[in-house]
Amino acid sequence: MTERLDAVIGDYLETSPESKCFWWEGTWYNQAFLKNMTDVCAETLRAAGFSEGQRIAVLMPNDPMVLALSLAVWRLGGAICPLNFKSGTLSLTTTLSLLEPFAVVLSDEVQKEVVSALDAQGWVCVVPPSGGPLPEFQGRATGAESPEIAVIFSTSGTTGTPKAVPVSHANLLNNCSICMQALKDLTEGDVLLDVLPNFHTFGFIIGNILPLLLKGAQAIVPNFLPPSRTLEIIEAASVNVVILVPMMLNFLLGLVEKGAPRPEGIKLLIIGGDRYNAQADARVEKLMGIGVLEGYGLTECSPVVSLNRSYARRRLGTVGEFLDGYEWRLRDENGTPLPDAAEGVLWLRGPSVVKGYFRVTESDSERFDDGWFNTGDYVRIEDGYIRILDRVTDIIIVSGFNVYPQEVEAVLHLHPAVRTAVVIGIANASSGEVPKAYIQKQPNAEVTESEILRYCKERLAHYKVPRKVEFVESLPLSGMGKILRRVLRDQERAKDARNHA
Repeated sequence: MTERLDAVIGDYLETSPESKCFWWEGTWYNQAFLKNMTDVCAETLRAAGFSEGQRIAVLMPNDPMVLALSLAVWRLGGAICPLNFKSGTLSLTTTLSLLEPFAVVLSDEVQKEVVSALDAQGWVCVVPPSGGPLPEFQGRATGAESPEIAVIFSTSGTTGTPKAVPVSHANLLNNCSICMQALKDLTEGDVLLDVLPNFHTFGFIIGNILPLLLKGAQAIVPNFLPPSRTLEIIEAASVNVVILVPMMLNFLLGLVEKGAPRPEGIKLLIIGGDRYNAQADARVEKLMGIGVLEGYGLTECSPVVSLNRSYARRRLGTVGEFLDGYEWRLRDENGTPLPDAAEGVLWLRGPSVVKGYFRVTESDSERFDDGWFNTGDYVRIEDGYIRILDRVTDIIIVSGFNVYPQEVEAVLHLHPAVRTAVVIGIANASSGEVPKAYIQKQPNAEVTESEILRYCKERLAHYKVPRKVEFVESLPLSGMGKILRRVLRDQERAKDARNHA
């Protein structure tokens, strides 16, 4: 029988009850405290009618309750579904229709924003106080899925329609294991910073779960902002392993540069989720006392694919070496193998790779082929190190979060003055990229940039809202009538180069 997270972690909670487990709001709590929270959650879920194969959705900032609830759900054979409560009501309710959760667990903060919309659609909403316990409730009858599924991460997908990625217990245990093996300087008892949002696979698996499997501890930070508070927590909780996206690191560097105390004792500074500017590493080392180990991952790979494994072996400008167990191939954009090439679209296979998408079998063939997964990234392999050259897809990454142009375009096309909308990513100093919209107006329509932006802000998460709108008479087209996004991107790069000349 395949090992399960609840069994592996549960054994540790029982055998080391006095060991510190998590830092929360200025206090350290031990493993026994988390076990007790888990026991209470499990009993409440069982009394509510929760059974094997069902799902619990979570809309909460980072909180010990997310850990306890996840362990309780796994104990009962179910799956946890962390969601982004800032994704917008339309996106959220569409995703819930796909997931069909037994209940939706929300923080009090989130409840004020979305609970009326969820109630109107008949979802069961449960609002525990920060830190628990889970109040009594009666769940909603739903169909059962495989008890092998541990976590279901939701995404809009490259088409802008909801997709969900079911990560199994075996996937997650394998990925955490090969991460711990790769990072030789990561040891039992380390204190990791848990600040990446739990709806992000990097945050949930590497921030929440890996510290428990490592027999380490974590400092739980509900929100990165204000960054000064995060910097204080790193010091107060004696964090020695910091995991961030580049945008977060840039904020911390700015604080230290302006005179904030430099955090002491950090032995690993790991970056992922977006491109890292290798030219900035000297500045990072000066201000943080240590350089960066860059890695690469995808939700469908549970999530880590590669890492610069140590400071002695790191190669700046790359995302490191493949973790053990991954097989890789390069193909062209049509999926044809490139056996002798050093560059191409990266395809992966291995025990960390999921089997397919949740209840969306018709789209599996786009990315999955006989156990191989198409990352959608164009890469170069250099002596076993991976260099990301470009994204084959049009995904825009804003501060480490994916923005799918088609999703933004779908909202823009709802506006009565918009005939055609195209969204691309443009460079931004603080967040890497931001969306920009090109709009062809309906004949005789009158609309301003500010009106379009206000319209988007009412319907999209803040990081998905275009930062710029350009009204155009025409758009570049291929011979088949397809809009050429790359031409628009090239135009923006040329414009940016002229502005900085």
